Amino acid sequence: MTDESQTTHFGFETVPEGEKAGRVQGVFSSVANKYDIMNDVMSVGIHRIWKNAMMDWLAPRAGQKLLDVAGGTGDISFRFLKRAGSGHATVLDLTEPMLIEGRKRAEAASLSDSLEWVVGDAMVLPFEDNTYDFYTISFGIRNVTRPQKALEEAYRVLKPGGRLMVLEFSQIPNDMMQEAYDLYSFNVIPRMGQLIANDANSYQYLVESIRKFPDQETFLGMIRDAGFENTKYRNLTMGIAALHSGWKL
Repeated sequence: MTDESQTTHFGFETVPEGEKAGRVQGVFSSVANKYDIMNDVMSVGIHRIWKNAMMDWLAPRAGQKLLDVAGGTGDISFRFLKRAGSGHATVLDLTEPMLIEGRKRAEAASLSDSLEWVVGDAMVLPFEDNTYDFYTISFGIRNVTRPQKALEEAYRVLKPGGRLMVLEFSQIPNDMMQEAYDLYSFNVIPRMGQLIANDANSYQYLVESIRKFPDQETFLGMIRDAGFENTKYRNLTMGIAALHSGWKL
């Protein structure tokens, strides 16, 4: 699906498109068993508030089907099933060690019967057209080689009337606050990664990948270009993260 003559970014590094997925797999394989702990430490637990805000806006109902892409350890899917009361969630991720950690959590929470775990690529989803009520991707689309292709695949697998929701780090619309956040991100997060996950390089990449991701309005335009309508976004914590929403109408 990629052309070796085309390039993309891996953090601040320019790489052939065909290399990015393997490098991303390496990052998340390395940090899988510490990923959830690091999320709590890096965000001082605020990522939980953001994910709950995602569920508030999504408003799932009983019996609905979710596809959670780059779903990793299942955080979004667990919240979805709890809110819906009953339903089904498919967690797709490029990195099997992340899914293995998620399965352990699902077994501990007695949710295994409502979950499916699939190793797969966001740009080539192994699902039929018009299958899911919701498509979510949380802190994952910036790691996809071609985010536009992932959005087009999201549109394809959603049912008519289905909804896309993306939670991703974004840009603070205040230069001084963005500068302060950058100082924290580049100086503290890789050191935390070394201390907790014994891997500073993976967290250096993750910080850099945030800075390479499009701003809120640009990403909103990409969602529209994929075919979605009634598109909107909401900033979270001053724009450190943002929720983007779109409907397949």
